[in-house]
Amino acid sequence: MKKLKLLQQVSQEGVVAVLRGESPEDVFEMATQCIEGGIKVIEVTMTVPFALQAIERLAKTYSSDTQDPSKYAIIGVGTALDPETARAAILSGAEFVVGPSLNPATVALCNRYRVPIMPGVMTIKEIQEALELGVDIVKLFPGNLYSPSMIKAIKGPLPQANIMPTGGVTLDNLGEWIKAGAVAVGIGSDLTTEAVKQRNYNLIAQRSAQYVAAYRAAKSLN
Repeated sequence: MKKLKLLQQVSQEGVVAVLRGESPEDVFEMATQCIEGGIKVIEVTMTVPFALQAIERLAKTYSSDTQDPSKYAIIGVGTALDPETARAAILSGAEFVVGPSLNPATVALCNRYRVPIMPGVMTIKEIQEALELGVDIVKLFPGNLYSPSMIKAIKGPLPQANIMPTGGVTLDNLGEWIKAGAVAVGIGSDLTTEAVKQRNYNLIAQRSAQYVAAYRAAKSLN
């Protein structure tokens, strides 16, 4: 039942912060600021040096089960290329797994442990294969190669697909992606680039709040 609850929580929150940084300490601070700004779904990519340390620290600090809103967040892993990486992240506390592509062995591993898996896909064929493997949410990646109309096109033959565009989603077009049928959106460098440039991580909280407000406004219109 926890997997179903997590999928529902991700869908309700709607915005996933995709975080990359130079160290576990950087990513922990970025995640803290995202959560402070209202983004409660945090994806720590495995491109971060010692990423598992960041995941473990975040998982010990925040929980998807808590009733304390200041400690509520869902911590997951991104850029999981293989089942070994996914399992290591799960053991470190990751509650969901995201990959840049569809790797059947990684999907099987996550299904075995009842952990939500969101593989990257680009084509109808990949999405169909993901559905047949038991995937609940697919990541349309890289999203900047498509327009929101892509989701409507996909949902013609595959209306049952739950699609999360990642890459290319901005404050200006987020509403279009939601209107087109996106179940959630992944936001990466747009959350953190300016903050890192200025060495002012408080800007991440401000940017996160803007994305949460935009998402809620878009959902209220649907």
